Amino acid sequence: MNPSIAPITSNDADHGVAEIRSNLRRAERRALWMWGNAVIIILSLAALLVSFSVSLYLKGAKTIFGWDLSLAVRVLVGLVLVFTAHMIYQHFRLRTIQKELAEQQIEAEVFRRLAMYDPLTGLHNRRFAEQRLRAEIARSERRGLSMTVVLLDLNDFKKINDGYGHLVGDYVLKEFAKCLSHATRGSDLAVRWAGDEFMLLLLDCEVEQLAVVLKRLEGFTVVVHGKTLAVSFSLGWKAFEPGDSFEGLIEKADRDLYTHKAAAKSPKESLTVPV
Repeated sequence: MNPSIAPITSNDADHGVAEIRSNLRRAERRALWMWGNAVIIILSLAALLVSFSVSLYLKGAKTIFGWDLSLAVRVLVGLVLVFTAHMIYQHFRLRTIQKELAEQQIEAEVFRRLAMYDPLTGLHNRRFAEQRLRAEIARSERRGLSMTVVLLDLNDFKKINDGYGHLVGDYVLKEFAKCLSHATRGSDLAVRWAGDEFMLLLLDCEVEQLAVVLKRLEGFTVVVHGKTLAVSFSLGWKAFEPGDSFEGLIEKADRDLYTHKAAAKSPKESLTVPV
């Protein structure tokens, strides 16, 4: 199973943003508590000094450290108030800076997700997949690792859109994305490649193991208006071989996909699956 790339639902689509805001609120409460304690301590010390000065005055002392006692008390209280006001000002200024930084972090998180994920299904998008696939090709070339690229295309998806509406079509895409995520491992990559076409990047996977993944995708259905709708798909694959390029892998898998798609439409032909 591959829970790490499960599609994002409406309930957790902004999980990263919500976490940033939650951390900001906790930091603000902690900072407010610290500043509040500091102000209380400063005012307490000031009160003690004033009490000490009043005690000296009642004992008949007229000066403290060579200053007139009443003037010294007024200066002391004034300094404490000025310092406290300055601390409060700096605290609110710091909070403003924290909020600005948090908003910038939120924007960066949103842009990161837009650059990496498909907003409808929550799967990784084609741009990210192309970068990842090129990197994995280089890694497999260096280390001699196995890797299989699979392209999948939903059959008669246009009929679903035309017959049930685009909202149902979107629902089918999201459910199929969930199915792909559950059928793969955490090290694999499930991608919305384009429209109703998806891609699986199966790492450390020989072609013979592809049947295990496909078995988990069998019998895909969705419930639409109380009716169970069976949705089939065609697929094409290409196992990595030393010397394969990104373009070569995708082109071969794409040709294989459309060969199988044509076979699926013909009652006389059947789809061959690696065993």
